[in-house]
Amino acid sequence: MKFQPALDEGVLLRRYKRFLADVRLPSGEQITIHCPNTGSMKACLAEGSPCWFSTSDNAKRKYPNTWEIATTPAGDLAGVNTGRANALVVEAIEHGVITELQGYETLKTEVRYGEERSRIDIFLSGAADRVDCYVEVKNVTLCEDAGQGLFPDSVSTRGSKHLRELALMVEQGHRAVLLFCVQHSGIERVSAAAEIDPVYAATLKEVVDKGVEVYAYQADLSAQEIVLRRPLPVIV
Repeated sequence: MKFQPALDEGVLLRRYKRFLADVRLPSGEQITIHCPNTGSMKACLAEGSPCWFSTSDNAKRKYPNTWEIATTPAGDLAGVNTGRANALVVEAIEHGVITELQGYETLKTEVRYGEERSRIDIFLSGAADRVDCYVEVKNVTLCEDAGQGLFPDSVSTRGSKHLRELALMVEQGHRAVLLFCVQHSGIERVSAAAEIDPVYAATLKEVVDKGVEVYAYQADLSAQEIVLRRPLPVIV
């Protein structure tokens, strides 16, 4: 995913009211930008550190700038715009990066499915040698010491619901995949954040035992582009 023009850089002053952040520009001017991440952003916030943001040409937006990349307290880069995750995974599938999801003729997004009125992020179909595949994408930016990536960064009943829906698809004879989109330069492996959301961690283990597949792919991040590059191990 290339940014045209490239992202602008500033210094993060603070994040507040969940959806807002104050940033100081190189000129010294202070602006308020939109924060597109509703989570806790735990371990992603370092006031006084470099951050990068995009600019919309939509004149109706109150805050035309959107926070895209943060510098963590450890000095790593983290992609904080969770709305980018699905597009990054779609792009990686179409470019053959995610080898586990190749061979399908049709890719659709936001398809309604399941018994809990969910929408699947990516639906793959049309493969001659395999069944249809339901792909749920989760953005990972929480990193503990020694490169341990964790999801979720706060309690997520919605995330557990999605896991149950994936297990149901397996029971019905389909493929079901949980794909961790790792937008963090310091993460080396991914697992469920059992201390934050023990229900999610237990549910993940249950659905994997039922046949849900779990993969993680890490992005390279810069002001010019964010792109998924490499698989990471997942520890269930």
